[in-house]
Amino acid sequence: MNTPLTRRGFLRANLTFTFAAATLPHLVPASVLGQGQPSPNSRIQVGCIGVGPQGRGVMSNFLSQPDCRVIALCDVAKRNLDAALQMVSGHYKDQACAKHHDYRELLRRSDIDAVLIATPDHWHVPIAVAAARANKDMYVEKPLGLSVEEDQRLRAVCGLTKRIFQFGTQQRSGSQFRLACELVLNGRIGSLKEISVWASASRPGGSTRPVPPPADLDYPQWLGPARAMPYTDGKAFDGDPADTWKTWWFNYDYALGFIAGWGVHPLDIAYWGHPAMMRGKVGVEGKGVIPTEGACNTSVAWDVRFKFADGVRMIYRGTRNNYEPVTPMNDLRPWEQKFGRAIDHGTAFEGTDGWVLVDRGAIRTSPEDLVETTFGPNDRRLVQSSNHVRNFLDSIKSRQPAVSPIEDSVQADILCHLSDIATRVDRPLNWDPAKEQFVDDNDANARLKMRPVRQGWEWA
Repeated sequence: MNTPLTRRGFLRANLTFTFAAATLPHLVPASVLGQGQPSPNSRIQVGCIGVGPQGRGVMSNFLSQPDCRVIALCDVAKRNLDAALQMVSGHYKDQACAKHHDYRELLRRSDIDAVLIATPDHWHVPIAVAAARANKDMYVEKPLGLSVEEDQRLRAVCGLTKRIFQFGTQQRSGSQFRLACELVLNGRIGSLKEISVWASASRPGGSTRPVPPPADLDYPQWLGPARAMPYTDGKAFDGDPADTWKTWWFNYDYALGFIAGWGVHPLDIAYWGHPAMMRGKVGVEGKGVIPTEGACNTSVAWDVRFKFADGVRMIYRGTRNNYEPVTPMNDLRPWEQKFGRAIDHGTAFEGTDGWVLVDRGAIRTSPEDLVETTFGPNDRRLVQSSNHVRNFLDSIKSRQPAVSPIEDSVQADILCHLSDIATRVDRPLNWDPAKEQFVDDNDANARLKMRPVRQGWEWA
């Protein structure tokens, strides 16, 4: 059954929730506690690092929250800074928001409690680590690191500094995703047998012709820790020049591609609905298509198979994104026939007694009446959030973990890395979640390590 997002079943009054208790000491922002001049009811002061289209989209949510104020912006492209400042100044009807070119300047400010990090992917973890060390809570756009080691370092520093962390996997703030996972966790589809996951793959192509960087872009700062490479048509911006499109999303120097950048969303839901997947050894193998020509060199199609210690299997595929051949790696027709729906992204759980499929447009279940499930006081419930930014701000105040906390975020990101590595080595691998390394495979384990960092840009 195809169920629209507004269905009254998602608004049931009995959808209660609990937050995991945080028992360790923590540092609470002065503007929240009222230390110094602000009162306990004063606004949380936010700095935004990376204010391109995605960053401005998330920033608009911060602007809509009455108990916070965006007081500083940072970007290495003037066009982004100017557009973001216009948004902020127009919203607050003043010129009080500050502009910064270097994220380190912003993080040194004692009047900032929390930061939004929405830079290109290769900057996510370096800036997030610096933010934690500066005692700033953080909302970090997905995905996380370019390596598992980066993820581990961020997790460690967030734990040491007791920072509130929110990952940009905002599907956890959608009621249909929470319902789907609670149906699985409470056995409403019987014993879980298989999980199907799919997301838009990377795009092939892109110009490799070196050109001067745009005049308003500080390209050395944009590169940061990534290796020194010439600027090419459209690397950093869509439509600059007019016949190009942004390629950094799909270039391995700066991202894993959409096997992580898009795929982390449905993979995170798979993990949310079945966290036991990472409680024992994991078998993983995969195949992928990685372009060897053009600026884009991340997977444009893939099929990755996981086998978890509890017997549950997971299949993860990438759907077509300007890659024309139809292959078993990107053909969703079998899943469309099975579930009655398979758009360009989604997560489906199959059990002995039924199934549930969820994406951003619908939830479908078999039996159909599963969507009307009423949960009891002894059922397992997940954190309830209807707005990802709102949940982050509430977590800053309460010091309770956000709906997408660092521990879960690392595990979801690791699923992306396992998928990417499996397609690149093209052989069966065994993952040990306790040790967070592959079993008896030095070459695969070397791929978990941090990438070489450009001299002068060391951050770890």
